[in-house]
Amino acid sequence: MNGFTALVLAGSRVGADPVAAYAGVTHKGLIVLDGQTLLARVLHALDAAGAARICVSSNDPAIDTELAAISLNASVERIEAGASPSLSVAQALEHLGAPLLVTTCDHALLRPEWIRQFRKDAPAEADIAVLLAPEDAVRAAAPQTERTYLAFRDGRYSGCNLFLLRTSRARAAVDLWRRVEAHRKQPWRIALMLGPAMLFGFILRRLTLDGAVRRLGRRAGVAATAVLTPFGLAAVDVDKPADLDLVRALVAAGDPAQRT
Repeated sequence: MNGFTALVLAGSRVGADPVAAYAGVTHKGLIVLDGQTLLARVLHALDAAGAARICVSSNDPAIDTELAAISLNASVERIEAGASPSLSVAQALEHLGAPLLVTTCDHALLRPEWIRQFRKDAPAEADIAVLLAPEDAVRAAAPQTERTYLAFRDGRYSGCNLFLLRTSRARAAVDLWRRVEAHRKQPWRIALMLGPAMLFGFILRRLTLDGAVRRLGRRAGVAATAVLTPFGLAAVDVDKPADLDLVRALVAAGDPAQRT
C-alpha cells in the first residue's frame, strides 16, 4: 500500500485570496497553523502515509521557498498549475501517470490514517474513487462547521478533498470535470452533459449515493466509486476565514487525531 504518488493542488485564485488576506500571507498554503504552514501539514501527512513522490501544483514562486524548508522522506517537486483545478489535475495525470492520489493544500487537518484507510477501502476495480463523510460524522466531530452537503436518498454527504485516480482511464472523468467547470455559469449545458435521468434523479433525491456515483462514472466512461469515512474532520478544509478560525480552535483544543 505504500510508495504512492500524490498531487497537492495549490494554485492561486484570480485576484486576492480572502483566506490568505485574512491571515496576512500571500498564499493560502503559507498560513501558519500550530507552527507549520498548511502546505507543510499536508505534505507531512502524505509522507507519513507512505507517499514516495509528492508534486505540488502551484504557480506561486513563494511555494518553492517553502518546499525547500520542508524535510520529508518522499521526493517533492513543484509543477506548474493549470488555469483551473481540473486542468491542473489533467496536466499532473499526464505528467505523473496513475495511480495518483489528489488532495489540496488547505486540507489543514489531514491525517495519515485517513489517507491509508481511503487507499485501503477504494475498490481495486475502480478507475476513480472519491472520499466522502456522512453529515452525522461531520457534525459530531465539528458541530460549528458549515459544510456543503450533497443530498441523496440514503443521506447527506460532504466531500473530503481526497481523490484516487487509480487508472489512466480516470482521465475521462477529469475531462468531464473540465467540461462542467467550463460551463459552471451555464447550468443548462451541464444538465445536457449529465443527462436528464441523472439530473432529475439528483434533484428529486431518487438516487442513492452509490447509484449516483456509478451513473456519473458511466457518463464519463469510467468505473467510479464513493468511499465513506468515519472521520468527520476529513471534510473540514479552509475555504473561508471562518474555516481558518475553526481549525485553529480545533488544533488548540487538542490533537485532531484523537477526534473523529
